[in-house]
Amino acid sequence: MWVVDLSKVVKRLPKLPVNIRKKLFLWEALVHEKGMLMIRQHPGFNDEPLRGNRKGQRSIRLNRSWRAIYEEKENGDVIIIEVQEVHKHDN
Repeated sequence: MWVVDLSKVVKRLPKLPVNIRKKLFLWEALVHEKGMLMIRQHPGFNDEPLRGNRKGQRSIRLNRSWRAIYEEKENGDVIIIEVQEVHKHDN
């Protein structure tokens, strides 16, 4: 079973929109149930590796404007590092 650690974002969770929290918890449940390899192939999350100073991290789309950034540990556990709102014109 895979473990998803939300401790780095737990304080921010109540401030997130309800639909974003629901999608994050859905992703977490699917990771527990099916594992990371299966979830990465799920088209609804657009799981992708990051580049630059975030190399080694990955992101999932929670909707058009929100992303969750995570790291996968060697043992398969996942740590959510940040949930952020992304604006089209941000660099």
